[in-house]
Amino acid sequence: MTETAPTAIPPSAQVTLTDGRVEIAPGAPAPSGPYANEDLLPVPAARRTWTTYNFSALWVGMAHNTASWTLASGLIAVGMDWKQAVFTIALANLIVLVPMLLTGHAGPKYGIPFPVFARASFGVRGANLPAVVRALVACGWFGIQTWIGGEAIFFLAGKLIGDSWSGAAHIGGYAWTMWLSFAIFWALQVAIILRGMETIRRFENWAAPFVIVGAFMMLWWMSDQAGGVGPLFDQPSKLGWGGDFWKLFWPSLMGMIGFWSTLSLNIPDFTRYGRSQRAQTLGQAFGLPTTMTLFAFLSVLVTSGSQAVYGEPVWDPVQLAAKTDNVVGLIYALVTVLVATLSVNIAANLVSPAFDFSNVAPRKVSFRTGALITAVLAVLIFPWRLYSDPQGYIFTWLGLVGGLLGTVAGILVADYWFLRRTRLDLADLYRAGGRYWYAGGWNWRAVAAFVVGGVLAVGGADFHPLIDGRPIPALRPLADYGWAVGLGTSMVLYVVLTLASGRKRPAAA
Repeated sequence: MTETAPTAIPPSAQVTLTDGRVEIAPGAPAPSGPYANEDLLPVPAARRTWTTYNFSALWVGMAHNTASWTLASGLIAVGMDWKQAVFTIALANLIVLVPMLLTGHAGPKYGIPFPVFARASFGVRGANLPAVVRALVACGWFGIQTWIGGEAIFFLAGKLIGDSWSGAAHIGGYAWTMWLSFAIFWALQVAIILRGMETIRRFENWAAPFVIVGAFMMLWWMSDQAGGVGPLFDQPSKLGWGGDFWKLFWPSLMGMIGFWSTLSLNIPDFTRYGRSQRAQTLGQAFGLPTTMTLFAFLSVLVTSGSQAVYGEPVWDPVQLAAKTDNVVGLIYALVTVLVATLSVNIAANLVSPAFDFSNVAPRKVSFRTGALITAVLAVLIFPWRLYSDPQGYIFTWLGLVGGLLGTVAGILVADYWFLRRTRLDLADLYRAGGRYWYAGGWNWRAVAAFVVGGVLAVGGADFHPLIDGRPIPALRPLADYGWAVGLGTSMVLYVVLTLASGRKRPAAA
């Protein structure tokens, strides 16, 4: 079988509706075989029902969470003032919105999840490479968020029960009740995800406004503690606007982009349920940059206030909420943290790897089984170590994630927009021997672009505290721009390799 010769496609395999959406033709058999299962098949157009509000609520629920809070407050902790932190985060989210919308386009149009979408560029089998990379990143995030939720349960129960809970015997550096809290929150999330995507949509709809109110309540409490809002704005930058700031700005910007670079890949997992392109485009444009900037503004003000009140910035909202003596206020704050963490963790860090692991072995791994695999791996990466240090959390973890996933995003955008002009054949995405089979199911061009882009993006990065030193010291000048380097390199290289190999454009429907 040559790489470029597609098999014959029945004319009725798919139909294009008047609004541009594509689905399997009525009466035509659904794709089957070793590369298909019920969770990976295209969503019929009649079941693509998510509206602009649903996508906006999804982003409000995901953006307004404890990890987002610690992004902004972590910038305060490393020396920025509130203006510098908000500027950095706002710009990052405007930038990452672009690939988010470009990759999200395939969802409403074809009803396919991310790992199936990746088959067009990486090959039916090769798509497992970016899918597994994305899934392992999600495992790390799921573990971090679950630790945060466990902290909230631990502190909440400690205030209600007393020293017998908060002062319990330590195991592995933490009270055994903290480990129990971690396990409880872990089980709660798994229970929700096992109920399916419709339950997630309903949960996000009511969680979004609840979390917004909770964030403003936290701001009101801190301004009251500080004696007004003035001290919240008065905390000076330790960096100024000179060279010290810009030296920190670029790795911080890449880290902020890296925070949502995960979703810029697997956003089709959600947009595949979209009623229209307008719904996903407006919903994401309203939901992502606006809510992230607002939440960053609230978090940096509260963190600046904590510096004025306690003499040092408290960047962890759970630790900050635990400082109040008002039991009602504490309960409300920590319940808000729980809801916010549930909202983002289920949507962002369980849905994607559940599909990704299912894509590895579609006949053996369902969406629910993939979610359970994610939940188990999330514990094995020791998330409490990743979260314990804002320096390692922002610059090492997020920088590495952003660099690698930016590389995948560049390939997806180049293939779908520049080469295929958004045209895909649904049936061939699920079978061997078709136009996306390439050589043995792998497209070597995409793999080469991924490897080269990934090495340039993260090869010169400082891996501390994970390991000492830089893998390739000569690439150090590129390290602060990992996401942009990965995306740009892989995009250009993939197009060049495709055209140089004698294919004017990958075959498309």
